Amino acid sequence: MAKFQAKDIRNVVLCGHGGTGKTTLTDKLLNFTGAAPNHGSVDQGTSFCDFDEEEKTHKYTIESAVTNFVYKDHLFNFIDTPGYADFIGQTIGAMAGVENAIITINAQAGIQVNTRRVFKEAEAAGLGRMILITKADSDGVNYEQLIADIQDNFGSECMAFNVPVINGGFKGVASVLDGQAVDGAAINPADLHDSLMEQIVTADDAAMEKFLEGEIPTEDELKALVGKAVKDGIVIPIIFVSGKTEVGMAEMLDAIILAGVPADMISKTAKNAAGEDVELTADPEGPLCAQCFKTRIDPFVQKINFIRVYNGTLKTGQSVMYTGARKPFKIAQLFTMEASQTTPVDEAGPGYIVAVTKVEDFHTSTSIGDAFLPAIHFPTPMVSLAATPKSRGDEGKLSVALAKLCEEDSTFSREQDTQTKELVITGMTELHLTVLQEKLKRRDKVEIDTKEPKIPYRETVLGKAEGMHRHKKQSGGSGQFGEVHIRMQPLPGDITEENIETFANKDNFISMKEYHFDKDAGFLWIDSIVGGSIPGNFMPAIEKGFYERIAKGVIAGYKVQNVCVEVFFGKYHPVDSNETAFRTAGNMAFKKVFLEAKPALLEPIVKISITVPNDNVGDVSGDLSNRRGRPLGMTSAGGNMQTIEAEVPLAEVTTYARVLNSMTSGQGSYTMEFLRYDPVPGNIQQQIIAKAQLEEEEE
Repeated sequence: MAKFQAKDIRNVVLCGHGGTGKTTLTDKLLNFTGAAPNHGSVDQGTSFCDFDEEEKTHKYTIESAVTNFVYKDHLFNFIDTPGYADFIGQTIGAMAGVENAIITINAQAGIQVNTRRVFKEAEAAGLGRMILITKADSDGVNYEQLIADIQDNFGSECMAFNVPVINGGFKGVASVLDGQAVDGAAINPADLHDSLMEQIVTADDAAMEKFLEGEIPTEDELKALVGKAVKDGIVIPIIFVSGKTEVGMAEMLDAIILAGVPADMISKTAKNAAGEDVELTADPEGPLCAQCFKTRIDPFVQKINFIRVYNGTLKTGQSVMYTGARKPFKIAQLFTMEASQTTPVDEAGPGYIVAVTKVEDFHTSTSIGDAFLPAIHFPTPMVSLAATPKSRGDEGKLSVALAKLCEEDSTFSREQDTQTKELVITGMTELHLTVLQEKLKRRDKVEIDTKEPKIPYRETVLGKAEGMHRHKKQSGGSGQFGEVHIRMQPLPGDITEENIETFANKDNFISMKEYHFDKDAGFLWIDSIVGGSIPGNFMPAIEKGFYERIAKGVIAGYKVQNVCVEVFFGKYHPVDSNETAFRTAGNMAFKKVFLEAKPALLEPIVKISITVPNDNVGDVSGDLSNRRGRPLGMTSAGGNMQTIEAEVPLAEVTTYARVLNSMTSGQGSYTMEFLRYDPVPGNIQQQIIAKAQLEEEEE
């Protein structure tokens, strides 16, 4: 049996804005609890958590680091995470493996942009939340005002659990739960005790009823209720600490034991192989359910999957099922992780975080065991670059290296755009992509050149037209001959496989024999040939000619969509007609008639949600208007922040992260998602076509 029961395990993600001292604090905790012989230093490049070369170079965290230590007979799994929203995927993945989020706030800097982001992410993940005021030994801190600011931004549930004791500097903390006056306390704990007590008792109906009847709960009764109050979000404790001097560190760990959510308190529901719900109660004897929440590619042990056990017991040598498996897989060895260091273990019960190595079929979100959890939801990356290897012949090496990055970073993607023929890499921000390029160069020995990717415009028609093309070629011997007559018109954008026959019918196409509908291409073609003017065996070749032209485009080299073509007449030669001739005739007929049917460009439209301080709303709204944006509305995001929603052409926001950062001094954030394609305004369409024609001439 695993050494620690779930009730004695505290799984914690340490998150917050950059520069709040998360990594320094984690390094100090490892030394303070005896898990490390000394404390590392971020500045000196000796941090236990920031062990990657990119982290040592930049002196900030880029990847989450899983650590563990024992304190007062409790097992702590502490996950240090990046402080910049550029790497938010690491924080979200870590949140999927824990019950508690400690949000760090620099005592001097106060609430910052990523403070708000991680607070909301922790709330959405259903985690118990605590707020840790770091660098509490900073000069000139108004502690009372800081608490008021936190409550204004995040709600009255945020309540001080302890307060700084100031005697010529930050010398200690005084417990608000105890409620005893302490000399030198920045705020009298007794003044805060009653309101904290009243908030805690609301976590239990019986305790609240007794309290309303005048029965004051004892300190032990309050302590028994506080974990539930934190789990339910009724209380969000505020704690003070200095990582530099270690003042308040022991009290912080005591508070996590007392108020932190144990690994057995939050229940989850999974699905078994039959699709039935399985309640996960942290039972070590129950059905096994575990999930990979992080993947790392290590230069020495290759692939490492970090696994959280929720139910049952996972053992070294055990054969387990997993997401998508057809047969069980044998776990060769389990490890516990201390940042980059591995320690073999025989088994892991509910609440444990362990790792396995070199398992190709395990990925982030993979469930392991007899029950399966939903995939972890990561934000959609939005900033793209077209990438090419600097050295000719490195295409294969680059492909392998990018696959590694996708494996370990769920907010990074790569795609070969079939339309623009570009390799497009996409991440959260420009900084995110820059750091990943550094990793490619160091780890995989691949350097790349990047540029802004082409916008995936589409071509369509707005009118109707009719025409033909005769392909005739004679060069001695048998020649080539094929003649195709077509009618072309717009295909309504709301046509689907379910309602296609409301459009493709004999009311609209009198001589229709059959139709072919491609929903992905937005293309419908109708076979209305009568009297055998084109033999049926040549119709697939004509269709192939259509698709060649659809892929190549007509007016600017972009893929064609939302077009309907009717083939109604043609001619053939009994000797010279063949598939090649009719494919060419179909291709050229499509091109000719397309040019007569009011051709137009379509551009991708995205919905953008931008969260900014109130003071920046006017500037951001005006800038969106200049970018051809259409406002959809505005809602309060709390804490002096507003969220603006709008529709805007993708071409106008390809570098929006840089612009928003400048307008809001780094306090703004945004998300966007694809909505639809709309026609490009005439003047802009002319510019795009002219540029495309120039590029074609240069090639």
